[in-house]
Amino acid sequence: MLEHLGEKLILHVSIGSFSFSFDLFAIIMSWVVILLLVVLALFLRRGLRQRIEEKPNRVQAALDALMNTLKGQLTSNFASEKLARTMFPFISTLFLFVLFSNWISVIPYFQSPTQDLNVTLGLALLVFVMSQVFAVRLKGGKKYLKGFIEPYPFMLPLNIVGEIAKPISHAFRLFGNIFGGAILITVISARLIPLVLPAGLTAFFGLFVGAIQAFVFAILAVAYINVAVES
Repeated sequence: MLEHLGEKLILHVSIGSFSFSFDLFAIIMSWVVILLLVVLALFLRRGLRQRIEEKPNRVQAALDALMNTLKGQLTSNFASEKLARTMFPFISTLFLFVLFSNWISVIPYFQSPTQDLNVTLGLALLVFVMSQVFAVRLKGGKKYLKGFIEPYPFMLPLNIVGEIAKPISHAFRLFGNIFGGAILITVISARLIPLVLPAGLTAFFGLFVGAIQAFVFAILAVAYINVAVES
């Protein structure tokens, strides 16, 4: 088992003079997570097909509770209520994707897409781009660029490095925690108790730690967007 630790199934694609490499298993697992989210959304949508004046069914009650929880936990720290309403679909979708990506590892022979640095870096870059776009939209281009030379013009290089460091640290935090847990479980499975303890660790890292890391990733996304758009 340890001999194959860290091995990846890489797909190489060449288009003219350009060559691309893909982690095939990470891509497949990412699409599995997306499919699970779509199926869950369609199932919840079916449960909402009722008259407004009727008593809410169990699906609607559960969905209302979930939405209120997500709004309370993920959007309460936004700089304004308008920004919170605008960003709620993005932040909640990001949270659910990372959550399901972490949880899927509890299924035998399945692997979390977030164990791949390319996946977490892609999500972090998405948050970075969103924060910059909203910063320009809400501040204006002139004020946005002026922020890089505040409080003093000689701070420009440090401010640029600070912005670049945000998606890198954002990505490595999630990747390190999820990949580190996977390595720990693999080592214990190979060297120590091969059945009971690894199953418990898989449930702990996959469910509990996975949920915590998904929440932290979403909260950091909120923080980065807030910092970018604040006056």
